[in-house]
Amino acid sequence: MKKVKIGLIGLGFMGTTHFRIHQELPYAEIAAVADVEPDKRKGDISSVIGNIGNADNSKPLDFSKIKVYENAFEMIEKADIDIVDICVPTPWHTQYILAALKAGRHVFSEKPLCRTKKELRQLESAVKEAKTYFNCGLCIRAWPEYRYVYEQLQAGAWGKVREATFRRLSPTTEFNNNWHNWYMFSELSGGAIMDLHLHDTDCVYYFFGRPSQVSSYGTNLNSDNGCDHVITYYKFNKGPLVVAEGGWGAAKTVPFEMSFQLICDKATVRLEATGALKVYWTDGRIDTIPGDSALPTGWHQELAYFDKCVAEGVAPDKYQTPASVFDSYKILLAEMKSVENNRPVRVSYR
Repeated sequence: MKKVKIGLIGLGFMGTTHFRIHQELPYAEIAAVADVEPDKRKGDISSVIGNIGNADNSKPLDFSKIKVYENAFEMIEKADIDIVDICVPTPWHTQYILAALKAGRHVFSEKPLCRTKKELRQLESAVKEAKTYFNCGLCIRAWPEYRYVYEQLQAGAWGKVREATFRRLSPTTEFNNNWHNWYMFSELSGGAIMDLHLHDTDCVYYFFGRPSQVSSYGTNLNSDNGCDHVITYYKFNKGPLVVAEGGWGAAKTVPFEMSFQLICDKATVRLEATGALKVYWTDGRIDTIPGDSALPTGWHQELAYFDKCVAEGVAPDKYQTPASVFDSYKILLAEMKSVENNRPVRVSYR
């Protein structure tokens, strides 16, 4: 298997996370990086802070064998790379995805996919016409615990799902050393509903398919005018009761939580706030499901899979297809419209 060469754009929390994961894979290598900040172009990532993991960012990244660019478009055009990995703030995803696909590169872009419905239409067209592969960082689909539940639901292991509740709660991201405090400006991040809660929107779609309607209720807590906390009810015709809550308005000392509970005919399945996945059977048994020690997060799983697919020339479809990514984003747009108009909104998949 040949090694795939990766050009990475953006060295914030997700970019440095991706950097380390790619470098650990035997069939991948970082060949180029691009960032607008001079210190990061020197490998200094001491300012980077994230909400999951315990990486030591006091140690600089080693760029001695890596081509460094200030201009990402120049990297896309000139660098000797197979994959462009995009880890910049959301408003710039579309321009780099379009440029990379046009240049014949494979593309892995962090979420959210884009900022507007107009950009979504552009990306749908470009990805459809591209001869290269495209995946988006909807990492929850690949997160070992969530993937296990998906596979068990597909197999009918717990019977019919009657009720599902999802939670994703974060301490505030305000003044967290992120680039120009960009999360707090809704025209950039889209607020917690777009940047954080979308993971559970996508998980609802992943587990249960297309909801016909959403009813979302949101509030602003600490950003300029965005939705910092949201609760959504997803309507499924003859399906389960499904609700998801997400937000980043809590105090800085509050621990990050991602959790869910599925009440099924044969068992209740819970991802605890501690990260433990347990199955509580109706007959009294309790199973604790182990994670994956080799590839412990969805970031590890999705990048390892995508890099290997590119190396082997196999279209990546284990966790997502472009069509499923676009569907999920359309549900999120309906939720945002529901919050804005304070009413239920039918989801249009056209």
